[in-house]
Amino acid sequence: MDWAEKYRPAHLDEVVGNSTALRQMLDWARTWSRDKKPLILYGKPGTGKTSSAHALAADMGWEVIELNASDQRTRAAIERTAVSGSTTASLTGAQRKLIVIDEADNLHGTADRGGARAILDLIRGSRQPVILIANDLYAIPGEIRSRCDGVQFKALQARSIAPRLRYICAAEKISCSEQALHQIAEAAHGDMRAAVNMLYASASGRERLSEEILPSGKDDRSSIFDLIVAIYGNTAPEALLKIAYDVDETPDTLIQWIEANLEGIPEIDDLSAAYSCLSRADEYLGYTYRQQYHTLWRYATSLMVLGVGSVADRRGLHARITPPERWKRMSSYQKQKAVRSSMLRKVSSSLHMPQRTFLETYMSPLGIVIDRDPLTYAREFSLDADELDLFLHDRARAASVTRALAAEEKAEVTKKERETKSRRKQEEGGKMRQKELPAKREEAPLPEPPAEKSSQKSQKTLFEGF
Repeated sequence: MDWAEKYRPAHLDEVVGNSTALRQMLDWARTWSRDKKPLILYGKPGTGKTSSAHALAADMGWEVIELNASDQRTRAAIERTAVSGSTTASLTGAQRKLIVIDEADNLHGTADRGGARAILDLIRGSRQPVILIANDLYAIPGEIRSRCDGVQFKALQARSIAPRLRYICAAEKISCSEQALHQIAEAAHGDMRAAVNMLYASASGRERLSEEILPSGKDDRSSIFDLIVAIYGNTAPEALLKIAYDVDETPDTLIQWIEANLEGIPEIDDLSAAYSCLSRADEYLGYTYRQQYHTLWRYATSLMVLGVGSVADRRGLHARITPPERWKRMSSYQKQKAVRSSMLRKVSSSLHMPQRTFLETYMSPLGIVIDRDPLTYAREFSLDADELDLFLHDRARAASVTRALAAEEKAEVTKKERETKSRRKQEEGGKMRQKELPAKREEAPLPEPPAEKSSQKSQKTLFEGF
């Protein structure tokens, strides 16, 4: 077993750093009710987000249901595991179940289609506490983010990582110099998991560890965000090209990111010059794909990075870095397709007809009927706001109807809970009365058995009848 898993904190008091975030989590858990918002634990990798969620569950005596990136997180998968688990009691006797959705900012592609909508439904209807974990808070859809409370986990300081590494060395009976421990802690850049993995790799097969045999450090490549900031910053051309080559993206992806963030150049003449550089770089990219001559990539990269960097003229970027617009449109199209497919599946199965038949023949007439009484049909077909909007073509009205339906469902759940509590009280009261009855019967005098004369009298009366 690797040391990162072996020495994972089992309780909150074993988690290193981020004491403010841990207190916020503990206060949330101690006062949790169905009115409480879920938490989003966000921050850089290796800062203890997932470990803290599991440690919180252990301290509170809660069962954990977890979905992470290795699981298929389609709508059906989330409903089968997390949603069903959030509405049922624990089989292990735990007081509650903690629903943990790891890497909630990484719901992309076909494998996770519909997952974001399922998470939104989970948040709305869960009877159990829910925690979402993400590296980038703003990569989570806004409709989910607005319904949660954020808890930030900051990068750990080297002086906080070193004592934990020292404890692991002592537990594994490995002699390690203080200089080596601090060198590993510094090389991890605030990532506890990376620090433990570096220690494990360095100490494998050794009983003593010194700074001479340490690995080079954490693989800390530049990101696309570093490149965009460097283009608008005070960066030398050689350093700018090095950052571009370090980014783990192809030039056709880099050019889309650079074009999406040209709003940092306000002057029209400078903006025209920047687009000229990107246009020329795009020509080289076209030659590359047509002729399969990938050496031209270096010319395309130089044109787009150094060309736009010279036009930006070290003025700095004073706006938020945004992804390419085409990506946003593709995401919007995928979302619309998922909503349409979900609506067709629900309605056609309720009407017992093929989806194609409903779409081609009955969708328009049904839209007219739903427009007259949207609340009834939204309840009948279990439609959410986006699905109902396909019939009403009025987003505000569809949202109003789904809010009213959610209020009805909440009132119904509250009513059932009250009835259940009342029934339990009546049953407990009945059991108490049954316990009291035998005691009262013992105090009362027992009736005397009937005398034999009475039976003789009865026989005599019987013979007198003859």
